[in-house]
Amino acid sequence: MPDLGRVSAVSRFYVTTPIYYVNDVPHIGHAYTTVTADALARWHRLLGDDTFFLTGTDEHGLKVQRAAEANAVAAHEHATRTSARFREAWELLDISYDDFIRTTEPRHHRSVQQFLQRCYDNGHIYKGTYAGLYCVACEAYYTEDDLIDGESCPIHLRPVEHLEEENWFFRLSAFTQPLLDWYEANPDAVRPEGKRNEALGIIRQGLEDISISRTSISWGVPVPWDEGHVFYVWYDALINYATGVGYGEDPERFATWWPDVHHLLGKDILRFHCVYWPAMLLAAGEAPPHRLFVHGYLLVGGEKMSKTRLNQIFPADLVADFGVDGFRYHFLRDTVFGNDGDFSYEGMVSRYNSDLANNLGNLLSRVATVVAKKCGGVGPAPRPDSPLAPVAAEVYADTAAGWQAIAPSQALEATWRLIREANAHLEANEPWKMEPGPALDAVLGDALEVLRIVAVLASPAIPGTCEEVWRRIGMPGTLRDQRLPAAAGWGGYPGGVPVTKGDPLFPRMKSGS
Repeated sequence: MPDLGRVSAVSRFYVTTPIYYVNDVPHIGHAYTTVTADALARWHRLLGDDTFFLTGTDEHGLKVQRAAEANAVAAHEHATRTSARFREAWELLDISYDDFIRTTEPRHHRSVQQFLQRCYDNGHIYKGTYAGLYCVACEAYYTEDDLIDGESCPIHLRPVEHLEEENWFFRLSAFTQPLLDWYEANPDAVRPEGKRNEALGIIRQGLEDISISRTSISWGVPVPWDEGHVFYVWYDALINYATGVGYGEDPERFATWWPDVHHLLGKDILRFHCVYWPAMLLAAGEAPPHRLFVHGYLLVGGEKMSKTRLNQIFPADLVADFGVDGFRYHFLRDTVFGNDGDFSYEGMVSRYNSDLANNLGNLLSRVATVVAKKCGGVGPAPRPDSPLAPVAAEVYADTAAGWQAIAPSQALEATWRLIREANAHLEANEPWKMEPGPALDAVLGDALEVLRIVAVLASPAIPGTCEEVWRRIGMPGTLRDQRLPAAAGWGGYPGGVPVTKGDPLFPRMKSGS
C-alpha cells in the first residue's frame, strides 16, 4: 500500500477542474470552478512554483450517446463540437490551462485500460449481474430510499430508469478501513471540514461494491480483458487526472506531479471524488489525491443550474456586459469557496461598481490625472517610510493566506483593503490641490507603488486589467515576470517613468443595463 501520510512538496502545484460532460454547453457554474482553478494556477506561478493546470471534457456514457442521438449526429462528432464550445468559453475567460484533456483521446484510453487492468490484476474487480434504478443525467444508480417519492432523481428531479445487465464490479467494500485510515492520516485531504465529514459519513455507513462496466452501450473505453464491455463513464472519467500527468506512459512524470495534485469539484460529485476515486487509486497501488476542495452550487433564484430547469446563464452573456475581468472578479469575490452562492445580476453590478469602478478604477484615474497635470506625466518614486508601507505588508500576508487556503474571496478582500487605504490617503492629502514639489511627489509616489503592488496581487483574478495597470504606470516587462514575495515588497516602483492616462478601466454601470 502507498504511503498515506506523505508531505507535498511546496514548490510544485498541480490543479484540476472536473472534466465537463459534453451533453451540454458551458454555463456559469462550469465557469466558476474553472476561473477559480485558473486564479490558483496564476497565483502559484507568481510564487515561482512549478505549476500544472488541467481541465477538459468527459465524452463517454449513455448521457452523451443520447444527446448525440437527439441531435442526429454521431457520438464522436457531438463530443467534438461540444468540447470545442468549452475551449471557446475558456479562451473567452482568459483561462491559462496547461492541458485540455478529452476522454476520447487515445492517450486516455491507454491510461484507463492500464489503470483498471492493474485493479483487476490486484483482485479488486469481479464479474456479476446488476439491476438497479439509474439516472441517465447523473450516470449513477440510486436506491429507492435515495429518490424523491421512490421514483425521481434528487438532483435532476426526473424519473429514473430500471436497468439490468452483466457488469464488472469494483470491490469498493474492501476499502472501508483503508479509506478511514487515509482520512485519519490526512485530516486536510478533503476541505472544507464539513465536506470531509460528509465523505466520512458515506464511508462509515458501509460501502457496497460498484458496477464499473456496461454492455448496453458501446460508447466508452473497452474493457481490455472482456470484449463487449466498456467502462462506465465515472471510472473512465476520474482517471483523467492521472492521464494528464503521464500515468501509464511516463512513470517519472506521474511520480513527479501526482503527490501535489489539488482537485476542485462541486459538492454533487463528492461521493465519486472523495470516496470512489481514493479507493480506486489504492486498488491500483497508487496514492490517493493530495487535496480535494469541494465547493457548493452556484444557484440562480435559489436553484441549481441545469438544462432541465432552463435556468442556465452562459458566460458570454455576462462578459458582454461586464467584460472578462468583471466576470472573473465577481465570481471569485462574491462566492465563498465551499458554500453555495446565489447569483443575481443586480449583485454583480453592485460589486462591479463598488470594487472595480469606484475603488481600483478610480485610484488609477485619479493618480494618472494628477501626475499628468502636475508632474509632467512622469511618476515619482514612493517614500520608504510611507504610512502605506506597513499596510501593504499586512495585505500581502493576508492575500497570500487566502490563496493558500483556496479562499479567493478572502484573498481579494485583503488586496482591496490596500486600494481602499490608498484612496483614503489621497482623500486626506488632496494632491489635486497641492503645488508641485516634494510633498506632492510623496503622495503620488506612494499611490503609484500601491497600484504596482495591487497589479501583482490582483493579477490571478483580473489578469488583463492588471497588465493594463502595469503598463499605464510605466512598469517594464509583464506581470508574468514577477515573483512573490519580492514583488509585493514596498519600494519596487522606480519613479521617473511615464504614467499614461487612458479610458476608465471599468466604466460605471446602471443596475438595469
